[in-house]
Amino acid sequence: MNKFLPSLLLGPLLVCATLPPAQAMTPTTEAAQAEYRLGGGDVIRISVYQSQDLSLETRLSETGVISFPLVGALMLGGRTVGEAEQVIAAALKKGEFVKNPQVNVVLMQARGSQVSVLGQVNRPGRFALENGGTKLSDVLAQAGGVLLNQASDEVVVVGTREGQAFRKVIDLPEVLDGRRRYDDIVLQGGDVVYVERAPVVYIYGEVQRPGQLRLDRGMTLLQGLAAGGGLTQRGTDRGIRIHRRNEAGQVEEIQPSMTEPLRAGDVIFVRESLF
Repeated sequence: MNKFLPSLLLGPLLVCATLPPAQAMTPTTEAAQAEYRLGGGDVIRISVYQSQDLSLETRLSETGVISFPLVGALMLGGRTVGEAEQVIAAALKKGEFVKNPQVNVVLMQARGSQVSVLGQVNRPGRFALENGGTKLSDVLAQAGGVLLNQASDEVVVVGTREGQAFRKVIDLPEVLDGRRRYDDIVLQGGDVVYVERAPVVYIYGEVQRPGQLRLDRGMTLLQGLAAGGGLTQRGTDRGIRIHRRNEAGQVEEIQPSMTEPLRAGDVIFVRESLF
């Protein structure tokens, strides 16, 4: 078993991660808001310096529009918090309602943005981004964690960033153990998170538990045999064969050493001892 798997979001472990309750009205951090794009249903708080009568807490409509005093309808959906501030300030200045408006927008609650989680998780589906700082690990926790012994170490996130197609392959164990914590990226509405199926090898012949085995990172033949329960009393470590597909797609038979690194799709055959 991969030594990292016990930490791979196994239900209760990361479900306890600090996700804000659905009803909480907690402002997100400035850094998180900088990356988040507003969507229908989001709640924001708007304030204009030295213009208390223009302070407003409102919810974006399903189409991403708000109604703001004096200027009327404004489209804020799809914009970052900083961009929303600029849109409001420009509208106030254009209408000559405020000479030099200084607008501050705080994201209070993100409701409209959702991400899809697919693949080897306990509860695949669509999940709302509860705040502007919702990270990959938070959403995987909402999905019940990855499936033990079935999920790959790699998670793929696809979406759009700054109008361009976005795709990132993330090494989940390295994120969770802190080595690549910066890869625990902030998600945006419309993102799709896909947890790959773990690569496997097949073992048959004189082993205790023949069949399919999860291929852990760096697994050798000796470790694969151990994962299969070891040899039977009739098995021998002499003459073990691996059938492996080469780059040309042809299956080759090799006689490996016990330290041979296994590859996805390898078929291991353990012979019966003749003596």
